[in-house]
Amino acid sequence: MAKPKNEYINREISWLHFNDRVLQESADQNVPLIERLRFLGIFSNNLDEFFKVRYATVKRIVDAGKTGKSVLGGEVAKVLLEEITRIAIKQQAKSQDILKKIQKELARENIFFINETQVREHQAAYIKEYFLREVNPKLTTIILNNLREFPLLKDTAAYLAVRMVLNKETGTFLRKRNEVQYALIEIPKGIDRFVVLPEKEGKHYIIILDDVIRFCLDSIFTMFDYQDISAHMIKITRDAELDIDNDLSKSFIEKISSSVEGRKVSDPVRFVYDKRIKIDTLRFLKNKMDIEETDSVIPGGRYHNRRDYMGFPSLGKTDLLYDKIKPLPIKGLSLEGSIFERIAQKDYLQYAPYQTFSYVIKFLKEAALDPFVRSIRITVYRLAKDSQVAAALINAAKNGKEVTVQIELQARFDEQANIEYANKLQEEGIRLIFGVPGLKVHSKICLVEREEGDSIKRYGFVSTGNFNESTAKIYTDYTLFTAHDGILKELDKVFGFFETSYKINKYKHLIVSPHYTKNKFIQLIENEIASAIVGKEAYIKIKMNSFTSYRMVDKLYEASRAGVKVQLIIRGICCLIPGVPDMSENIEAISVVDKFLEHPRVFIFGNEGDTKVYISSADWMTRNLDYRVEVGCPIYDEDVKQELIDTFEISWKDNVKARVFTKEQDNAYRIAEGPEVRSQFATYDYYLEKLKQ
Repeated sequence: MAKPKNEYINREISWLHFNDRVLQESADQNVPLIERLRFLGIFSNNLDEFFKVRYATVKRIVDAGKTGKSVLGGEVAKVLLEEITRIAIKQQAKSQDILKKIQKELARENIFFINETQVREHQAAYIKEYFLREVNPKLTTIILNNLREFPLLKDTAAYLAVRMVLNKETGTFLRKRNEVQYALIEIPKGIDRFVVLPEKEGKHYIIILDDVIRFCLDSIFTMFDYQDISAHMIKITRDAELDIDNDLSKSFIEKISSSVEGRKVSDPVRFVYDKRIKIDTLRFLKNKMDIEETDSVIPGGRYHNRRDYMGFPSLGKTDLLYDKIKPLPIKGLSLEGSIFERIAQKDYLQYAPYQTFSYVIKFLKEAALDPFVRSIRITVYRLAKDSQVAAALINAAKNGKEVTVQIELQARFDEQANIEYANKLQEEGIRLIFGVPGLKVHSKICLVEREEGDSIKRYGFVSTGNFNESTAKIYTDYTLFTAHDGILKELDKVFGFFETSYKINKYKHLIVSPHYTKNKFIQLIENEIASAIVGKEAYIKIKMNSFTSYRMVDKLYEASRAGVKVQLIIRGICCLIPGVPDMSENIEAISVVDKFLEHPRVFIFGNEGDTKVYISSADWMTRNLDYRVEVGCPIYDEDVKQELIDTFEISWKDNVKARVFTKEQDNAYRIAEGPEVRSQFATYDYYLEKLKQ
């Protein structure tokens, strides 16, 4: 009997359903009210990035006249674009309904949103004065009718499309009566989107910046005599893929800089507009902007760029926010004294944000000052705006250390920031390397060499996330601090590969992409299959951000058919379909979306009772397995290994914020027997309890 054909979920569709889980958080009555608004902002920001990258990629396939079936899991690209737009329109409508409900609940908390038609007399003077002082000097307003070329609209901006019906001939413009004049107003950046009006009788009033501008349209268009004026928001999303030229005379930094600049004029892929806009205005704009059939045209609500809700003010309402947690220390690892002395004795695991990220900073600062440290090498993917990591590296260079930074200039949406950091680090005498042609460097590693007696002793860390103290407050990530000589000698090989990429190293300990990750994990899965076939206990437990590699999906289907028990915790995209008889009946998969963004990559294999545990920078995506430099690290310290197993199990038991993956992709919350477990809160309690032991 032939085995059933393997089935998959399309990655773009799966991503949209992940973003729907984010939207669920904004509708969850158990989430604090202002946090729910911020989740709406995250949902909107996610969607913007999706259209810039994934939708744009599929559109390129269509524009090239191809079907894309081989790379889109059997989906025809043009049909997929239509399906994406359909889902996006449905989700946008859902988000607008959620926003209305949140605003009603905020009103019960004496927080009121008003628009330009609801301004009271005592508020009008404040708004007009605020407009003249803060807003008007920063406005860019363009009269469209007589322009030979339509202005270039910014990808990150939102605009008010203004329609004026003139009363009579107007000044030197000699306009006819009832002629329609069109204009665009760019919503200025650098001004809070939410304007908090003076509090009155314990009531908070907020007017959105767009409505401040609408309220003051007369002040902008004083030279026009119009009988009617209206302003509706529009925005576009542009293709964000980098097109890097091959000019050999340019440095890599120059090429990336040029490509980032090129984004400003790249093709639009999405056009969103207020569905109440006049038909003639919409037609005028679409014609002038050359909106194509393959662009996603989405009717929306009155306000766009709702990503700004991520920064919605707290208004002093701490009861409407998540309680802030105090990051915990690592048991046995003090921030006082020498961190190298402690790491020399045993490995330690940092799990941010439950534990403080300060250990990474402490490690680098100690290395910068220690007179016996000879060199520091580190990979950089995303840094904080005012990075303590960068400051420590600069300090090390000033102290005569040999500092080498591999900085990834193609870190999506952080390219410009990394270019600026690259220039700054270079100016301070730090040696920069820019990775390997054709490969992004996504590994999260650091290696320090210290002179001890007559030999060199190595110390280092391997992480699942970026060395970024800002995101470490909201992203969950593991960092292993180790002095294990075998692991660190192989980190040395990885840094060597950045400079001599033609030399393919062999590794006994590390799992390194692009050469070994896929085959190593396949081997580990096959070991579990072999155990299951002879009746031994066999299991695989994996936590990742995304799972899109069909090769790895097929391997887990094979494991399931052999009887291997597979547990998957996948935050985002999951192309695997669990629980299907004769294909994946031994696979369960959940997604946890909650207060923090789940970011670790952890891999646990039963290995006939001698459990193998790894952390990694790599998801099981084709790009991570084949087109990036990634590092996975084995866990040898038994205490650290148990810690990773324990925290996985806590996540797996979640029956509050876990959603179950199914073929229907309905994002149903997991129902599990036993006491209520909210894994992120339970994980913090786990580390709190460890400190007491």
